Amino acid sequence: MNDNNKKMRIYLWLSIVLLSGVAAVAATINFKSTYTETTQKIAGYQIGDVVANFSLKNVSGNTVSLADYASSKGVIVIFTSNHCPFAKAYEDRIIALHNKYAAQGFSVIAINPGDPATQLDDTFQKMKERSASKGYPYPYMADEAQQTARAFGAARTPQAYVLQKTGNTFSVRYMGMIDDNPQDPAGASKFYVADAVNNLLAGKPVVITHTKPIGCAIKWKNQ
Repeated sequence: MNDNNKKMRIYLWLSIVLLSGVAAVAATINFKSTYTETTQKIAGYQIGDVVANFSLKNVSGNTVSLADYASSKGVIVIFTSNHCPFAKAYEDRIIALHNKYAAQGFSVIAINPGDPATQLDDTFQKMKERSASKGYPYPYMADEAQQTARAFGAARTPQAYVLQKTGNTFSVRYMGMIDDNPQDPAGASKFYVADAVNNLLAGKPVVITHTKPIGCAIKWKNQ
């Protein structure tokens, strides 16, 4: 092999290495960009954040606002839906939470951020029917514009937020799962929402402040 051929092989090898390096860097940049965009899409309230007031249409036809609970110690906000089997599995447990804690100053506020165009079971009429059939003792509101769900950073149904009222504001003290067994209520051993509320009522800090929600992904409009 003459010197010219050797040089050509060396140049070719160096070109391949250089191009591979450029491609790897580009892929890394693209991944970081995608990760950042994804993070931004699901960004919302974090533990300790003050929650802005929201007003949504209740199944009874009236409008319910967070400001309506100004005399409470806090609220349990739960993003839920009609169509999701996980949400249905938690219905009785959500009702039980309200029945236990509403009298102690922590009422449940249920919000449906579902898109009726995607899930027909999440129409306002179906929400009214579900609330009536199950006898919801708490408001069940439609987040038609999905702005409240986005503000909270909700990603799934059901997904719970425990808010504590301090002064004139509500702050997030817990966010995530209701308990650790979506399928079987009798099999649950960790009761995240109940524990958070109990701690707050006792004047203690919440021990577990965040868990990963398990349920049906919220279908966002215009995506």
